Amino acid sequence: MADSPNFIDHVKMHCRSGAGGNGSVHFYRDKLTSKGGPDGGDGGRGGHIILKGNKQLWTLLPLKYMKHVIASAGQPGSGSRSSGANGEDIILEVPLGTIAKDVETGEIEAEITEDGQTYILLAGGHGGKGNWHYRSATNQTPQYASPAGEGKEAWKILELKVLADVGLVGFPNAGKSTLLSVLSAAKPKIANYPFTTLVPNLGVVSYRDNRSFVMADIPGIIEDAHKGKGIGHRFLRHIERNAVLLFMIPGDAEDIKEEYRILLNELKSYNPELLDKPRLLAISKSDLLDEELKEWIRAELPKDLETLFISSVAQKGLQELKDKLWQIMNISIEE
Repeated sequence: MADSPNFIDHVKMHCRSGAGGNGSVHFYRDKLTSKGGPDGGDGGRGGHIILKGNKQLWTLLPLKYMKHVIASAGQPGSGSRSSGANGEDIILEVPLGTIAKDVETGEIEAEITEDGQTYILLAGGHGGKGNWHYRSATNQTPQYASPAGEGKEAWKILELKVLADVGLVGFPNAGKSTLLSVLSAAKPKIANYPFTTLVPNLGVVSYRDNRSFVMADIPGIIEDAHKGKGIGHRFLRHIERNAVLLFMIPGDAEDIKEEYRILLNELKSYNPELLDKPRLLAISKSDLLDEELKEWIRAELPKDLETLFISSVAQKGLQELKDKLWQIMNISIEE
């Protein structure tokens, strides 16, 4: 996934489903029958607005400029008990990991996580029943039909949360993009300045016996990201979807223990449930460290935190890292 403006993970749109068609008030007539019974048909259903998961998509870009989504109305019924045509549904194809929210309530209405999964975002109005339905022994010429249901209207927000097995968590310049480029075929933009990565990059990491898993390099966190600073909420939203969190802190950081504390606090402040996810700490750029310094760093960190020392450039510790991630992923699946 290239680092480009084509990655759109937030869209706001005004939606209106179609009104139903009215039922028909009609009586059977032909050259032999001047006063036949009721035969008014039903109106058609109004068009729905539907979300549909598509695993080939990775961005909400196709929907960015669809500010108004309007489905067509159902057609009225007619004689001979003929039903009106349904309004045409509008199907919005979205990437897996898309959630739909109501703008007014902020309530999450749907999560699209499977290819082909559908959800009716706004239902069309029902069609009215024709007068044929209302015939009876005491009322053989009903002069009425039921009215159609109106279409619905609402502002909706679609948000994308990247689906990945492993999410990389770290400050800008922690070496996340470099690790992803070395472990996978992904080619994220890499440079030695903050916020090189402005959108998530996904890479498929090859593992033993032709197995693989998906790793996401997500925009670097900053302190107070949970308050929306920098690209805080955009970053943290994507972390929610990852099965395992791989924290990354460079070996040349001034205070590794403090950086880990800040990262953990940002996740907790945004959503405490993120701390329930399995996590692992990788100290990157560890080719700069000798064994004595590594032992000192280990002693400073929490005892229950599993820590690995890696170097993407020197290709050190990477197989051990993949083994550990695979082990954690499979334990979390079993649980």
